[in-house]
Amino acid sequence: MTVAGETGGALRRALLLAPAYSVLAGLFLVPMALLFAVSFWTVRSFRLRPDFTTAAYERVFGDYAGVLATTLSIGVATALLCTFLGFVFAYGVRFRAGRFGDALIVMALITLFGGYLVKIYAWKAILSQDGLVNSLLLGAGIASAPVGWLIYNPGAVVVALVHFLLPFAILPIYAELRNVRDITIEAARDLGATPAQTLFRVVLPQCRLGLFSAFAIAFLSAAGDYVTPMFLGGGSGMMLGQFVAQEFSTRFNWPAGAAMSFTLMGACLLVLAAAAMLVLRGRR
Repeated sequence: MTVAGETGGALRRALLLAPAYSVLAGLFLVPMALLFAVSFWTVRSFRLRPDFTTAAYERVFGDYAGVLATTLSIGVATALLCTFLGFVFAYGVRFRAGRFGDALIVMALITLFGGYLVKIYAWKAILSQDGLVNSLLLGAGIASAPVGWLIYNPGAVVVALVHFLLPFAILPIYAELRNVRDITIEAARDLGATPAQTLFRVVLPQCRLGLFSAFAIAFLSAAGDYVTPMFLGGGSGMMLGQFVAQEFSTRFNWPAGAAMSFTLMGACLLVLAAAAMLVLRGRR
């Protein structure tokens, strides 16, 4: 192919992709750039002033560093649990369920139809002082009074987030496990590999991208959530997303909310970069 032909082909591809790139720029890149600019503005008398100051970021790192650390901790804990449970479920479906595998995947997806708030209120009913768990503990004589520490803490938030995000973690892992050929597993067994060796040396290396995808989806969704901690975390401001919502809605301090958003985004990217480095190191 001549240089002119290659140039023409590249131009045609660019023209075909132009509408998609235009939509991406208009709905994502431009609003993100505007919001980033607003993070350096100020608010006076409930009006935005296009100044340039880093006061909003200084406030985030000064007053909300602990909240940011808690947010990342909850996100990482949720992502690790979703990845582990998602792998166990996907592995069982792929290699143990046989002809019932497709039905199990469908059942996992059906749980998404229940609604996000429905799951939150369900866990609130289960973990509250007059909920199901306390009723069982009192009925069995294990506790003499309702247990209050089951709800309004980070553990309750993690449990609800895992319940909601687990199907999203199952799908990428299962997609990668489907690419693991049965003949590879049989060859490892014929060579004398134990089940544990087959798992860690044959199966896991072939589904690392699925594991990372599951971790990334669960982590980003959990770290950016503010509804679950509001209902199950006590409502006092456990995660940074709660403060972002307050700054944009009730306090009308858009620069502070934008600075919190981009700080959380940057911290999440650092966590994902560290996870990606571990995956690439493992692949080498």
